[in-house]
Amino acid sequence: MVNIIPLHQQFCQYALVFKNNSPRTIRSMRFGFLDFIRTMEIDFLEQLDKATIEEFLIQGRLDRKWTAKTTRNHLQYISIFLDWCVKEGHIKENFSKLIPKPKVSRKLPSSLNKEQALSLIDWTENYPYHFSFERYRATAIIATFIFTGIRLQELYNLKIVDVDFISKTLTVRSGKGNKDRVIPLNIRLITILKEYIRERAKKNRTCPYFFVSLKKNDKMGQTTVRKLVTKLKEASGIQFYPHLLRHTFATLMLEGGCDIYSLSKMLGHSDITTTTLYLSASVTHLQKQIHKHPLCW
Repeated sequence: MVNIIPLHQQFCQYALVFKNNSPRTIRSMRFGFLDFIRTMEIDFLEQLDKATIEEFLIQGRLDRKWTAKTTRNHLQYISIFLDWCVKEGHIKENFSKLIPKPKVSRKLPSSLNKEQALSLIDWTENYPYHFSFERYRATAIIATFIFTGIRLQELYNLKIVDVDFISKTLTVRSGKGNKDRVIPLNIRLITILKEYIRERAKKNRTCPYFFVSLKKNDKMGQTTVRKLVTKLKEASGIQFYPHLLRHTFATLMLEGGCDIYSLSKMLGHSDITTTTLYLSASVTHLQKQIHKHPLCW
């Protein structure tokens, strides 16, 4: 009998070292799989079978109200582990592949329009903060989301050396999928970031991370953006969250005439079909395209 927890730990080490999965991906796989074996009271690999997996997924969907996407993710966590078990000779086949994957509906991403995005930046600049440095940092945070489309964790991990005002670029290192990418900076964002850097220097911050703590020479706390978003939503009445600002960047770039390939690179999408979803979300972009019909007067 093979104890399943140590075996899954071996798999996670393999995924980290040889598959180069990010620590965040490893955590998701570990927590998802532990949820499975604890719920189904599985101690040994030999207890795993197709019926047990199906029962777990049915319980999740009906009793825990999982979405189709969550159900699909849990199935994936189990399946990739069993793929490894087959490769290592622990089992003969991955029976989870006999289970159909739930179809996930593709919803159009929500975003702010141009006027809302500009209004949000204005609200951020004029909010009554307790400290002046807080104002510059908040404005830099919101503007970075809107003008680069980076993800929340990518913003937290951004370092001083990643923002190059000479080449006018921002480098995202080890983003989703453990990939690096370079995003060009526009003039307005450069101005906002330089103002933040000047205020940062006045507070004698030498921390290597770009966004630093208000009171300590350390990386900005993980709850800072969440608290900032709550303040601005209440003050402005604009409903948003960090990932919606990423959608806003993508939609506004398309409306401004950016081509889909360049946008895909800036967003860090591994598959350009993911980026094409924004084509449907941008009504303004579609309205511009419809006038290209050869029979239009």
